[in-house]
Amino acid sequence: MAPSARALDPSLPLSADASPVDAFRMGAEAYSVGDLQSALNAFQYAASKGHAIAQWKLGKMYASGDGVPEDDYMAFQMFSRIADQHADDNPYTPSARVVADAFVNLATYYKNGIAKAGIKPDVGRAVDLFTHAATYFGDASAQYNLARIYLDGDGVQPDPGRAARWLSLAARKNHVAAQATLGQMLIYGDGVRPMPEKGYMWLLVARENAGPEDRDWILALDHRASQILTPEQKTAAAGLAEKWLTKGTE
Repeated sequence: MAPSARALDPSLPLSADASPVDAFRMGAEAYSVGDLQSALNAFQYAASKGHAIAQWKLGKMYASGDGVPEDDYMAFQMFSRIADQHADDNPYTPSARVVADAFVNLATYYKNGIAKAGIKPDVGRAVDLFTHAATYFGDASAQYNLARIYLDGDGVQPDPGRAARWLSLAARKNHVAAQATLGQMLIYGDGVRPMPEKGYMWLLVARENAGPEDRDWILALDHRASQILTPEQKTAAAGLAEKWLTKGTE
């Protein structure tokens, strides 16, 4: 059997001369059928050869304890390799989403620190990493995380205006938490000029897009806002929301 065929068959050992791409494919196939040990071996081989998606997958596995003991420092190392080696990759390729997500995960580790590994929180480094993912890769999660840092004043001077700009970019990419948070800011004028109709529009859009993990808190925001808005404001907002949901424009 040819080496490339062996590399793609999860029932056979990984060929010593398998390419990183073949190793990753074998790992993905093994992972899909629940053979996590074979998947881990294949991903580790591909990652050692610089395969960015294998490095990312290993990082996610270690971060969540998926088939391996949970190990934030190992995840941190995997995401660090991607950030070091792929920061300037073409942002329009399919793999760019993985690179951007690695930046977001790495930035989150810097923001919170890893106590067991002796890594202290470094919000400045986190902001730099989030900013690269948000600007170069246009990543909505990075944009939302930057907004939260500037909203909460988490290691930086609070800046609601800057936060609102990042939220607006993420909201337009259908990031649900960004839509709801921006909506709340605009309804109440939290550090920005009040725009109740537009704010409630974003809240309605977020409510429509929300998954089970977000639905309760967004419904609570909706209930609170609906108590203070006039019927005319809610009608106008509903029209804007319908337009957005059907055409993706305000």
